[in-house]
Amino acid sequence: MRRLSVPGQVPPPAQGRLRLGDLPGEPGAITVNSRHLSRAGKPWFPIMGEFHYGRYPAGEWREELLKVRAGGVTAVATYVFWNLHEERRGVFDWSGDRDLRCFVITCAELGLDVVARIGPWGHGESRNGGFPDWVLGADCVARTDDPGYLELVRPLFAQIGAQLAGLTRRDGGPVVAVQVENELYDQPEHLLTLKRMAVAAGIDAPLWTATGWGHAQLPPDELIPLFGGYPEAAWDTAHEGWPRQSRAHYFFGHGRDDDSIGADLRAAGATGSDESHLARYPFATCELGGGMYTSYHRRPIVPAADVAALALVKLGSGSVWQGYYMYHGGSQKIGELSTLQESHATGYPNDCPVINYDFQAPLGEYGQFRDSYRYLRLQHLWLASDGSDLATMTLTMPPGAPDDTADRHSLRWAVRSDGRSGFLFVNNHQPVETLPEHQGVQFAVELDGRELVVPAAPVTVPSGAFFVWPLARPIGSSLLLTASAQPVCVLGGAEPVQVLTQVADIPVELVFDRATVAAIDGPATVTAVDGDRLSVRDLRPGVDCLLRVTASDGSSARVLILDEDSALTATRAEAWGADRLILSSRPAVADGDRLVLYGGGSGEPLRVYPALAQGNDGCDVIEPPTPPSGTTGTVAAEVELVATAGPARRPVIDQASGRASAPGDEDFGEAAVYRVTVPDALLDGEDEVLLRLDWSGDVGRAYIGGRLVADQFWYGPSWEIGLRRFREELLEHGQIELRLLPFARDAPVYVSPGARTRRWPLELRSAEFVPVTRTVLELRYDVAGAYGGSG
Repeated sequence: MRRLSVPGQVPPPAQGRLRLGDLPGEPGAITVNSRHLSRAGKPWFPIMGEFHYGRYPAGEWREELLKVRAGGVTAVATYVFWNLHEERRGVFDWSGDRDLRCFVITCAELGLDVVARIGPWGHGESRNGGFPDWVLGADCVARTDDPGYLELVRPLFAQIGAQLAGLTRRDGGPVVAVQVENELYDQPEHLLTLKRMAVAAGIDAPLWTATGWGHAQLPPDELIPLFGGYPEAAWDTAHEGWPRQSRAHYFFGHGRDDDSIGADLRAAGATGSDESHLARYPFATCELGGGMYTSYHRRPIVPAADVAALALVKLGSGSVWQGYYMYHGGSQKIGELSTLQESHATGYPNDCPVINYDFQAPLGEYGQFRDSYRYLRLQHLWLASDGSDLATMTLTMPPGAPDDTADRHSLRWAVRSDGRSGFLFVNNHQPVETLPEHQGVQFAVELDGRELVVPAAPVTVPSGAFFVWPLARPIGSSLLLTASAQPVCVLGGAEPVQVLTQVADIPVELVFDRATVAAIDGPATVTAVDGDRLSVRDLRPGVDCLLRVTASDGSSARVLILDEDSALTATRAEAWGADRLILSSRPAVADGDRLVLYGGGSGEPLRVYPALAQGNDGCDVIEPPTPPSGTTGTVAAEVELVATAGPARRPVIDQASGRASAPGDEDFGEAAVYRVTVPDALLDGEDEVLLRLDWSGDVGRAYIGGRLVADQFWYGPSWEIGLRRFREELLEHGQIELRLLPFARDAPVYVSPGARTRRWPLELRSAEFVPVTRTVLELRYDVAGAYGGSG
């Protein structure tokens, strides 16, 4: 039995010290104390996803932001890269894909908050960290209060202020936070100067932030330090193991910092270790790894479970603001004067792809849905219902909790509680280094004068499992003491519905406070235990596992217990006149009165709860309309080998960093050349079509009419190129040319263990077109009371 006693009283957070927040009395005011944020007088738990407007076609922003919102993200963070807007000094470009104002307005129209990361230095794997080349050539010391540098920054901030005019909070706009600089750890006065300059330029927000990792020195009480943590680190060296610092993110604990982020750009020994000053601020994050980019010398694969387990550990450790980098991937622009990626040529220790910034993110470079999208969405559904309560809860660690990140044997768990109710978090997953299963597991948590034991009988926690269980949580007017099931959400209505899901194949048992329950009806065995509790067992999780709980005051609520596979397909929407859960194997995105289903074909029904028909207590099964014929299946591509590759390029080592450098333009004269014919018929309509390439080698580039449009450092998974944005060029040229380089066997390059043996030989094994169809359902009744739909 693993035991933990939770303090009965949680000390109140410190108020009024931070010079942040809306003015008192403003409608929906945002405020902040030492523990959490509040909005409109209630605790507020933002869920923030990074999406760079300048790295995605403007014509597709709205569709992609709808996907972001459907994933449970409530705020969009975006860098304003200086070199995208003022590549030539004094010549600003805010047009097309660079239209920050249009992007922010689109976010507002969709009900999404915005966090503007205005720099001036941003990093983000951008050339010079986002500085235009002319800034580096100026006679000043950048990233300091050097008057010469500030004079360069002032016009940029004035331009950003003009772009955001009327869109700040005081004007009813969506900009809730502004981040100045990035990864600046030793210039607190400069950060304060930048904040004051931004405000003078009309850039305003209730929340101001700066990155806090590397034990950054920030001006006290002026900026909230934001933290991060990644499952992998493409900025690490090419050593064969897992980055040491990444281990810490799979252990619960009070620590916030990760001094490995940005360490490749800091002086050795520049950071400290004291985190005591952080108690002044809520634990907020902006860079929980939604994946990882590929540098030339280090190319990790980041599975969905690595992303989701890390996110859950941060929730268990006290996070009150989840921020993901990246949540949506993108493509680097090519500037008028140069390419705009981080590279050895610009003095950085990492060579990045010229264009690819997919980041293995939950939403990919071309809007692809990844498994990490589904896993994070499940957490976000829960936070939408319980996040305001969780924000007020503090962390309690069990006695003997592992404090050595090399410990792979202790079960990792913790509780967040407000002294009356809480949540029990368990993590038995970490990347690369597999954790063992744990048999005979039970937890005994002393909370509010009761001992809560969960599960009632010992269970096995399998390797790779991670989950959260409720403790003393309300279901309607009844009190659920424990559940060996993860909360999903609470659906509103006359009879509220608590949705739970089974996790890790652990049997589900619910235990209620008997004094608060009059009756429990449904497919389960209900027995009295210990005199004051009711146990609900023999449950078979699934779409039909539905209970009605009648409280002692006569009110009632429902409990729906899903199996894990079904829960991972769940999205929530106001649909057909009610708050509903929609279970769909195809990604489902609500857009007003429409539901858009991505991919797939006929024979894949939706399940909708609660049912549309009155008198039906369970789920409805809805058959969506069949997409137009010929648009759903993959199509083999016609490929012509034009030239075979020369010998593999000998490794080139960057003298400054000691790391392998990426091939340059001149090296692609030795590439294998393939031409892929793109049939005009595939480009009809507005749906995306992916060219999926199964290949092996070192670096690949794709060209249309001689223009570089995509590239990839090979790292294992198939290379996907979205064709929709290149439609006019493809109709003109009819082909994509691929140039693929072989992998040198002695290249000092890290590739994930599961992919290493597939680096050789250079080969294009298959090429196929994958239509990503969009099927539309109308989320309203027609005159006959049925749902409508269209392909």
